[in-house]
Amino acid sequence: MGDKTVVVADDDADIRDLVTFKLDNAGFTVVPAADGDEALDLVLEHRPDLALLDVMMPGRSGLDVLRSIRADDSLAGTRVILLTARARDVDVDAGFSTGADDYLTKPFSPRELVHRVTALIGRD
Repeated sequence: MGDKTVVVADDDADIRDLVTFKLDNAGFTVVPAADGDEALDLVLEHRPDLALLDVMMPGRSGLDVLRSIRADDSLAGTRVILLTARARDVDVDAGFSTGADDYLTKPFSPRELVHRVTALIGRD
């Protein structure tokens, strides 16, 4: 089991399961969340190295979770990748200006996702 923890939040179970599977196989400890509220609870509980957040989720959005992470000094070391179907420049700019470390648009390559996570936090 890896010592680097990733919270994966996506309301699409197929995407969440695929990302969880790929990151788990790459040696990361993965904590899945089905929505933004659960994601924030899990980030506060597990203090992950990285949170992978879908931007558009019911309830609290990925951007809302990102704002909460960036507002909490105790989570300053948590890296965040936004995962979204929203690829317009204005959406990408909003993600980075809110404090995202990276931004990946759907559809995405699972291999590229693993590379980006590894580049941000490393692995075992």
